[in-house]
Amino acid sequence: MSKLIVIVDDSATLRMSVEMTLKGAGYEVAQAQNGREGLDLLQRLAAANRQPAMIISDVNMPVMDGITFIKEVKQTPFRYLPILVLTTEREDSKKLEGKRAGASGWLVKPFKPETLLAVVHKFTRTIS
Repeated sequence: MSKLIVIVDDSATLRMSVEMTLKGAGYEVAQAQNGREGLDLLQRLAAANRQPAMIISDVNMPVMDGITFIKEVKQTPFRYLPILVLTTEREDSKKLEGKRAGASGWLVKPFKPETLLAVVHKFTRTIS
C-alpha cells in the first residue's frame, strides 16, 4: 500500500503541482484547501482507519492558517505525524513560530520537485 500524504493549501495550482510530484513517486494524496478542511479530512481518515504518513501545509490560508492548523493537529491522535510547511514565508520569525507550533520542516515556494521528494522520503521512510 502506498503512503498517504495530506496536502493543505488554499492554492489549487500548488496542490495539483505537489500531488503530481508525489503521485509520480508512488505516493497517495489527499487534499484540503485550508486548516479547517485539513482537520475535517484528518477526522474522516481516522474514521476510515487510514493513517497518513505526513502532512504538507501552507501558512497563509483563509478560514484557518497553517500555524493554527499545526497547533490543532498536535492536539489530535495525529500529533506525531511529521508536518512540512510549504510556503512563501522566508522570515526566521515565521519559521520559529512554525517550529514552536510543531512543524517538522520548512520549505519555501516555489519548490523543486526533487527537493520536495527528498524531504518527503526523509520524513516517511520510517513509516510502513
